[in-house]
Amino acid sequence: MGLQLVDLNTRATTDETAHCRICGDTLTQTFVDLGMSPLCESFLTREQLDQMEPYYPLHALVCGTCFLVQLKEYVSPGEIFTEYAYFSSYSTSWVEHARTYCHMIQARLGLGTQSLVVELASNDGYLLQHFPPLGVPVLGIEPAANVAKVARDKGIPTIVDFFGVRLAEQMVREGRRADLIIGNNVLAQVPDINDFTAGMARLLAPEGVITLEFPHLERLMAENQFDTIYHEHFSYFSLLAVDCLAARHGLKLIDVEEIPTHGGSLRVYLAHDRSTRRVDDRVTRLLERERRLGFDNLASYGAFAEQVKATKRGLLSFLIEAKESGKRICGYGAPGKGNTLLNYCGIGTDFLDFTVDRSLYKQGRYTPGMHIPILPVDALDEARPDYVLILPWNIKDEIVRDMRRIGRWGGRFVVPIPRVTLIDPEGLPS
Repeated sequence: MGLQLVDLNTRATTDETAHCRICGDTLTQTFVDLGMSPLCESFLTREQLDQMEPYYPLHALVCGTCFLVQLKEYVSPGEIFTEYAYFSSYSTSWVEHARTYCHMIQARLGLGTQSLVVELASNDGYLLQHFPPLGVPVLGIEPAANVAKVARDKGIPTIVDFFGVRLAEQMVREGRRADLIIGNNVLAQVPDINDFTAGMARLLAPEGVITLEFPHLERLMAENQFDTIYHEHFSYFSLLAVDCLAARHGLKLIDVEEIPTHGGSLRVYLAHDRSTRRVDDRVTRLLERERRLGFDNLASYGAFAEQVKATKRGLLSFLIEAKESGKRICGYGAPGKGNTLLNYCGIGTDFLDFTVDRSLYKQGRYTPGMHIPILPVDALDEARPDYVLILPWNIKDEIVRDMRRIGRWGGRFVVPIPRVTLIDPEGLPS
């Protein structure tokens, strides 16, 4: 495996002085440094295994003014998302989460045939597909052409482009204003979040609503979810940081919900400052809670790095002991977060024989950096491993339910985050 060090002098965004992507202040405070890592969704073919593989620093910083946790932009969105390996529809629990949301928001906002719902980073249509049966027109915006094609094949109109002020202005000139703008797990993937947020403000109808879902920094820190940090995610949000971002663009937080997805997320509701929509007390309460936890104080961010190191040592100790005892270990899933975990901990085929994934795109390829083979799910039945390491731990309940048959041969699941936990499927209620 070749290690390609990036010449930082060739990229204007990665000079020695880093600046906050919300407020522009100088960044000096480390949140956590996970070393050098490849792009987490850059799955390799067999022919690519002997080629040079680019690695970039995975060093998260925190702003002392708006308290946004963030990475420098080492790689442009075009390099990451033009062809993307993640298809949302492969997670049945995530599709059901989307369906439930669509029914809820349609009723809450009174959306109908004259409304327009726009989803940013609409992926393969996993969410928008639920609106047409409700009689609500939709439009997806998705930069990855390979993923957008799947949505179009489902009959979901989709623009293949990156969203920002440029595209928003074009859509407004065409007579399109959105009554609802949806952005699920996309805000973190946008390096220029001021341009992105300004675009949403421009596209939003006067009494329209924006809903954004993203992993909550509070949960990331409390539950040691360091593997959710990777180059495709440029930013990690508290509600305090989102409140600051919204205010810069004439938007206000009107509601917030704490939801269980992706290890614990926020769903925030935004409207124009001049909108008649009132602010729910939940916004005030959560902002106050974050202040009590010290999210507006740099000193509160300092202990996270030591938690991460302890988790790495604990996972490696378990894997070493298991292998020394002659146990066979395989993985389940090949998510982005899994590749951060594998590369930071140095877990390769010396520990995992292979991993499996439901995505046909990933099957037959290899994980970036550690080069672990990705096989179809039924490979576990043939290998009958003693342990199955669940890499997409955020959907562990779905995986355990679907794969509890490993208990027939004495297999057990291993969940690595927040700390090593074993699950014996034979001991679960039927």
